[in-house]
Amino acid sequence: MSQACASYGAWVSPVSVELMTGAAVGLSSLAVDGPTLYWLEARPAESGRTVLCRRRANGQIEELTLAPSNVGSRVHEYGGGAYAVADGVAVYSERKDGSVWLIEADASPRQIATPEGCRYADFELDLRRRRVLAIREDHRERPPTDPKAAIVALPLDSDGSEEVLVEGPDFLSSPRLSPSGDWIAWIAWDHPDMPWDRTRLFIAGLMPDGMLGPSNLVAGQAPESIVQPEWSAGDILHFCSDRTGWWNLYALRGGAATPVAPVEAEIGGPHWVFRQRYYAFLPDGRIVVAIVRDGIRSAGMIAEGAIAPLDIGQVLDTPQPLGDGLAYIATPPTAPPAVTLTPGSVGGAPQIVRAAAPSVLAPETISLGEAIDFPARGGSGHAFWFPPKNQEFKGPPGELPPLVVLSHGGPTSMTTNSFNLNIQWWTSRGIGVVDVNYGGSTGFGRDYRRRLNGQWGVVDVEDCAAAANYLVERGLVDGARLAIRGGSAGGFTTLKALTSSTLFKAGASLYGVADLMLLARDTHKFESRYLDALIGPLPERQDLYLERSPIHHLDRLACPVIFFQGEDDKTVPPNQARTMVEAMSARRLPVAFYVFEGEGHGFRKAETLRRVLELELDFYGRIFGFAAPGLSEHVTIANMDER
Repeated sequence: MSQACASYGAWVSPVSVELMTGAAVGLSSLAVDGPTLYWLEARPAESGRTVLCRRRANGQIEELTLAPSNVGSRVHEYGGGAYAVADGVAVYSERKDGSVWLIEADASPRQIATPEGCRYADFELDLRRRRVLAIREDHRERPPTDPKAAIVALPLDSDGSEEVLVEGPDFLSSPRLSPSGDWIAWIAWDHPDMPWDRTRLFIAGLMPDGMLGPSNLVAGQAPESIVQPEWSAGDILHFCSDRTGWWNLYALRGGAATPVAPVEAEIGGPHWVFRQRYYAFLPDGRIVVAIVRDGIRSAGMIAEGAIAPLDIGQVLDTPQPLGDGLAYIATPPTAPPAVTLTPGSVGGAPQIVRAAAPSVLAPETISLGEAIDFPARGGSGHAFWFPPKNQEFKGPPGELPPLVVLSHGGPTSMTTNSFNLNIQWWTSRGIGVVDVNYGGSTGFGRDYRRRLNGQWGVVDVEDCAAAANYLVERGLVDGARLAIRGGSAGGFTTLKALTSSTLFKAGASLYGVADLMLLARDTHKFESRYLDALIGPLPERQDLYLERSPIHHLDRLACPVIFFQGEDDKTVPPNQARTMVEAMSARRLPVAFYVFEGEGHGFRKAETLRRVLELELDFYGRIFGFAAPGLSEHVTIANMDER
């Protein structure tokens, strides 16, 4: 097929806003209950609500939560663990008001009595005692600046009342019952630690009245990050720990934690949301795991102390046993994520149950992420390079494409090269993308994660710049047309990069941090001491907070910036963006600012996503000199003509 010649950025793309915001859904939280499969779907086209879906053994797919219900939790603001299922019983949290709902058999959902002003997550059904265990975050105090954490038992029937089982630590997670129902395990941690710095693992016996006997600290006496306690048959407790420098799987036997299959790779990850799964037990005693090597998450099988790879490609998290096969969310580089079934028979073809989006891109238009390493402080930095690609277009001779540098959130997070429509949106239009796993990212071991300790706003910024320069030096992108974008912590990295050098010519901040002192004073409990490790303790290191805050260095800013902000954001409140925009406007610096009502930390509504996509693309076109075709939304950049 012959290709038309058009400026980079002006290619006609099959990745439309309708595909991005209408047909696409988010898939997560896969669970198996006997022959039945459950998962959550986030639907931008339905005002961003999340739906609990079920696939029966006969293949029938049902929606269990009808509109306007919105499944989700706001414990720690990031939520997760918003539902649980066992023996045909499902419990879930309603995102809007924190209420808890019960579904039994084919009955309609009914509300479980809970105190107003409390939030719940990380459910564990205890059907033997007709109750559900949960993490409760109590916001009844006013103002709720320090909501109290507890593990509670909620009765499934109306003739009981909520009971507190564990309280005291600043944070709690992962209440897990043993198969016999006689034991419970849980995780706790306290300020100023974040859960990827240090957590503690406890167990306790359950008394005849359902309350707990004496608790026993079984891991975490020395600093280690413990995630996903889980009981196997025979009441053997397993968990993941990074005590060796890598999150690996351990079993508690005779009071001692023994490694199950040591490996220099990650079986585990940072506790940003509840109920993350890194391993699962098979009926025959084998263990299936999700394992991360060099930013790629694939599946493996542990048997007799050794890990063998599973030939099912990249996965979102751990596959779950279903019948004689596995159920999982596949995340290949060449197609949208999909709920997938793989039969146990050798050579059985995978079956797609639900895809996140239609596969509308021809292979010749899909940009595949190439893992690149570049020189960085302390060794190598890591990223994925996605070149411009479209089967119908090519760039003009002698012209190099613009580059968008992606700085992920967290900053303790990880990016991968799985298929992502948000990246194909750019590459199919002729814009290169580099997605950076800067120092501090997970997926490369604890030492790499700790490169950011005390260095947030330094190492991440240097690595993003180094990745861009690496591609410029290889002659792959135009060094005069470099942009950087990021959300949340990635928004801070973006703004810090723009006020640290003149390398980037444009930037986009999505609910990003501009003033570290404001963030330290005005954020939620989960992250209220996060900056102790990333920057330093207050008030002792206030000088670093001021030095690293982009708001105080607008004199170094030499390029236009566009800001997108949710009006209801509790993690990075809107005053961060407004303060930055007002200061830029006072200095007559080019700036664009958009606030979205009803949106929080991360955008969910189709109309919001549509506007952000089109406005940001038009913004780069205005800066880099291309006209993106087919846009219905056009940006207004204040002070643009006065540059």
